[in-house]
Parts: sequence; C-alpha cells; structure tokens
Amino acid sequence: MKSADFLVEIGTEELPPKALRNLMDSFAENLEREVDEARLAHGTVKPYASPRRLAVRIDRLATAQEDRTTEQKGPPVSVAFDADGKPKPPAIAFARKCGVEVSALRRSRSEKGEWLSCDLTEQGRTAAELMPALVEKALAALPIPRRMRWGAGETEFVRPVHWVLLLHGDAVLDATIMGLPAGRESRGHRFHADRSLAIPNPAAYPALLESEGRVVVDFDERRRRIQAGVEAAAAGAGGSVVNGDGLFDEVAALVEWPVPIVGAFDESFLALPREAIISTLTGHQRYFPVADADGRLLPRFVTVANLESTDPVQVRDGNERVIRPRLSDAAFFWDSDRRSSLVSRSSALNDVVYQKGLGSLFDRSERVAALAAAIATEIGVPPAAVERAARLSKCDLLTGMVSEFPELQGTMGRYYARADGEPEAVAIAIGDHYRPRFAGDALPATIDGQLLSVADKLETIAGVFALGKRPTGNRDPFALRRAALGIVRILAECRLDIDLKAAIQRAVTAQPMAVAEPESLANELYEFITERLRSWFIEQDPGLGTETFDAVLARQPQSVTDFADRLAAVRAFAGLDEASSLAGANKRIANILKKSAGGDEHATGIVDPALFQDPAESELHRAVVSATEEAAPLLEQRNYTALLQRLARLKSPIDRYFDEVLVMAEDEQLRANRLALLGRVRELFLRVADISRLALD
Repeated sequence: MKSADFLVEIGTEELPPKALRNLMDSFAENLEREVDEARLAHGTVKPYASPRRLAVRIDRLATAQEDRTTEQKGPPVSVAFDADGKPKPPAIAFARKCGVEVSALRRSRSEKGEWLSCDLTEQGRTAAELMPALVEKALAALPIPRRMRWGAGETEFVRPVHWVLLLHGDAVLDATIMGLPAGRESRGHRFHADRSLAIPNPAAYPALLESEGRVVVDFDERRRRIQAGVEAAAAGAGGSVVNGDGLFDEVAALVEWPVPIVGAFDESFLALPREAIISTLTGHQRYFPVADADGRLLPRFVTVANLESTDPVQVRDGNERVIRPRLSDAAFFWDSDRRSSLVSRSSALNDVVYQKGLGSLFDRSERVAALAAAIATEIGVPPAAVERAARLSKCDLLTGMVSEFPELQGTMGRYYARADGEPEAVAIAIGDHYRPRFAGDALPATIDGQLLSVADKLETIAGVFALGKRPTGNRDPFALRRAALGIVRILAECRLDIDLKAAIQRAVTAQPMAVAEPESLANELYEFITERLRSWFIEQDPGLGTETFDAVLARQPQSVTDFADRLAAVRAFAGLDEASSLAGANKRIANILKKSAGGDEHATGIVDPALFQDPAESELHRAVVSATEEAAPLLEQRNYTALLQRLARLKSPIDRYFDEVLVMAEDEQLRANRLALLGRVRELFLRVADISRLALD
C-alpha cells in the first residue's frame, strides 16, 4: 500500500495559553482515532502547537483504504426456492444486490439452518477523499467549553481561524476546512517573519518554520528551550528558578521564539511575604522568581520575550517598569491589612453570603468550627486550636491582599494570624486548611490543619448536596470531587482514625435548611466519598481488583484507616491456598440464606447442637465456636489479617459439611438449624469483609 506523510495546520489568532497543550494533544488523539476508524494505515502521529496554530503530522499515511470483502447474508434457502428448486423473488432480489446470478450464490450452514450468501467487495476510498472530513470531526471534538464566531460566517472555534494547511505528501488536498480553502501556506512569527511560508511537504514543516519563520512549532522542544534558557539566566543572576514547573508550560504557550531576559526589582520589596512576591511575579506577569542556594528570594526575575530584540536593555527596562507598581500594590495591601486583626474582621463575614440557602461566611465558619472540634475531641486531640483556626480561617478573604491575589487565601491568613499574635498552631492550621488544593499537592503539616481541612471540605460537600447541586457528568462547579479526594488523602495518608460516618452525619445535621431525609443524604455522601477512596486505593495499588474493594465496602467501615486495614487483610487472605474455596463457600452460603430467608443473605438463628444428625455438622459447629472465641480479641485489636488467617482453617470442616450434609432438609426444624449454622459461618467472615465477592480462581 502506497503512503505519504500527512500534515494539517490550523492557523488562528492567539489561543488561550492554559488550554493550548490540552488542545494540541486532543487534536492529535482525535485525528488518530478518526484515521484508525477509517481504516487508513499510518505511522507515528506527532502534534505541534504554538500561540497561533494547532498542527498534526501523521507519518506514512496510506493513500487509500484497502479493499474490504464482507460476507452478505441472504434469505433462508427454505424461503429462497420453491418446492421444485426454482428461485423465488427473495433469492432473485438478493442475487441482484450481489451483482451475480442466483446460481452463483453460496449456501451457508449453521446449527440455526441454511441460507444464501455472497461476498461483496467494498472498494477502499482515497485519503484525499476522507481526510478533510476526518480533520473537521477531530476539530469538532476538541474540549472547547465556549466557541466563538467571527465575521459573517457560521464557523465556530476557540479563536478565529485565518489559514488552513492540508498536505498529503507534496500535494495540497482540495478541501474547505473551518470555512477556509486549504493550501500549503503557513505563517511565520508575527514580528520577525509575518509572511506566508510555502511548506513543500510535511517533513520540512518544523525546520522550515524555525529557519524561515522564526517559530519553534514543536511545543515540547520550545518548552525545553525555555526551561534551559531560564535556568541558565537564573544561574547567571546568582540563583535558581522558583516555582518554574507549571509556568514553563504556560510561557511555552505564550511565545513562539523564546528569549530569556533577566530583570530586577527594588530589594525593599523582599520584606513582603515570599508568596506575595511569587504571586505578583508569576500570576500577573509570568515572570520566573529567582532564589539563592538557601531558598531566599533574590531581587531578580527572569522573563521570556517573544522576540529577539536589537535593544534587549530596553526590553528589560520595560519589564522592570511593569512589575514595580505591582509590587508596590502588594506592599500597600500588606501594610494596610495588618492594621486590623483577623478576629476584628470576623463579624464582617456576616455580610458575605456564602451560598444562597447556606447562610453567610460567618455561619459557615461556625459550622466548620463545631465540626472540627467534635472530630478532634473524638480522636483525643485538644479542640481549642482547631476551633479557633476554623473561626478565623475565612477572615483573610476580606483583606486587600487576598482580594488582589485570590490564590493567597489561607496563606495570607497564616501571616496575619502570626502578626496578630495568635498561637503558631492556629496560624499553621489556617494556612494549611485549603490543602490539598490539587492532585499531588502537599497535605496539611499538623494535626490541627488536617482536622480543619477535613471539616472544611466535608462541610462544603454536605451543604452543596443538601441544596441538591450534586456533580453531574463532567460538571462539578463546586469542585466537590476534588474536596472528597482531599478528605480521602488526608484520612488515608495521615492515618486519622476518624469515624467518617459520624462526621458526615454531623455535617448534614448542621446545615441551615431542613433536610427531608438526613439519613439518606448522609449515606449518599458516604458513597460519594468512598468512590474517591476506591480511585485512591487503586491508584496506590494498580493490582487491586475492584471486587476486593467491594468486599470491604460491603461492610461500610466507619473510618478510612479501618477500611485500609481490612483491605490489606483481604489482599493477604486472597493469597492463601484456602482463599478460593472459602470465597466460593461464602458465595454459596449467601445464596442459600438469601433464598431461604426471603432475600436476606445475612439471616441467622439459634444453633441447637442437639439437632445435629451428621458428624460433619458437629465438626463444623466446634470449629465455628473455637474460631468465634479466638476472633473476639483479634477483632478488638483490628488485627484483620490474623483473623482471616485463623478463619482459613475452617476450609476443611466447611468442605466436609457441604459434601455430607443436606442443608435444605425436608424437616423444617432440622433445616432451620442447618441454616443457622451456615449463618454463623458467614457472620464470622463478615466481621472483616464479604469475601463472597472475591473473584478467585
């Protein structure tokens, strides 16, 4: 099959920088999927992107689909021919569809009967015919929350489209994409080479754009150059880059021809909180802060220009002039905010609506304080610090610094609490209570911060669920899934043995509106959080099967640490030689109990040894009584692993019982006694998990 490299480039106005990488990757993934579904053979798929373009190159794309032969099933022979074997209309119509005489049709057989059939060959279409539509479908499926129109046309995209390049080999495909005729022209850098550039073939694309257009079109290569250049510039300024990882991607999405430049600011600004300086540099201007070997900020920064200026000093001076008033504003807020204490701002929280139906921020702070104090008391932590921190935790939202830099909420609360002379435990808890803010973020460093974070997130989830604003599909405007995962991470990674169900019940009960079915809502919240727990456990242990998790979830453990301990025990049990047999026996017992007790698989009764008729009954009963006695202290110690290992010794008496005893005896009293014994067996295992759910060979 013949092939040639393929290239598509969509030239636009400046694309949103934070979305650029995702748009680039999605375009390539979407197009590859469409090409695969269209049965076009190909090699490597390579995405490209810069602020003004999205592009995809597909190596060795087939020039056409291969022809495909498919078997067409026709009418049954009994319907196709009359008693004399002459073809009837169904046979004639099917032969006409196949383009052959009736005599050329095949007869196919199976256990279901005999029918007519033929082979139809579908001629493959050319890539030139297929690719324009496939590109349009790939573009339509991009994750663009809000599309825009421009001019008088009906075309919609994330930004106005100005050119489309579409090449297969050295040939331009005749097509209209996004309302524009496709060609072979790309465009160079807006300032260095603002002109059309004819691309002879896909392989020449990146090198020609760089040499003639002054555009580094490979996103990853551009990011690599930015990082290397910024780090070298920072080293030349006597330090290293701070908080560069996330910023490298964003700057790569802002420039096409990166040129690092070192700038400076007045050393007096270093008296500001470190985070305020970093937010000013990174958030507003996308500058890279510089710190010395001890982590102390230097009065230096590195910016990345989108051009190679003939007068770099002027570029540097311009950037320094821009940052100076920003830092002056931060200094003003820092000075003025400290004139009022956090506690003095507390009453003003009454004037800030948290959410319609959920009261003010003051009301919410009180609910969080009560919940955090209750949880702390439950696990033996003095509640004073966490309760105080909860009542002050939202006060920094009323400060000028947080109003200007919303990302500093919590962080500035910590600084202001220290300035007010609050206990260090209170200040640290305020600063940490939003953590973890995102996947991979650090957890709160202290027990008070951990408890406050859990209470704050749990109160948020309870309130929003009580309002009926649950997450649906991809929509989660209140970031409740992230909050639930934060709770899971804190409880699991910090091993806080908190009664999660009790905490949920408290959070639901404290909501200001009347909840119609509080118990049902609490169960829904428990399920919502444990689904995040499932994801967390599987991420930590990819070998963990969902049936193992469900075996423990069936017992609805009260705490995440208890859940983790039970899960570890079940994982260890699954490796025992007896596990498969015992899991099967538990499943059998559950089914028997369910059928005999009207659907209740946990039904038990009183076991009367006097009714035993078979030695296997007595043997199993003795084994169960012995195991029950030994299980009690192990259960109290939460030594679930040892408990399941002890219960594994029940395999032989259980196997013999099923081999020799008729459980569903005709005598009602005898049958009830045997069912009660099986109920005791099942209850023993259920003290840890429902191992009948395990899928073991």
